[in-house]
Amino acid sequence: MTNTPVKAPSESLLLEIATKHFHSIETLETRKSDSLDFHDVAVWSIRAALEEAFAAGQAAAAKR
Repeated sequence: MTNTPVKAPSESLLLEIATKHFHSIETLETRKSDSLDFHDVAVWSIRAALEEAFAAGQAAAAKR
């Protein structure tokens, strides 16, 4: 078995998933402000975002 390098997801895909599931997030860049960098989110939103990201990773792997 060989170790195939894993390509990092695009920033635009990550931002798309984040803004879809966490409506208060405008960017994934650090803005050095607690009120802008930390968000209260529901666990079900975190789960949904992780599931979507996982599915996107599986789809990308299937294309290779």
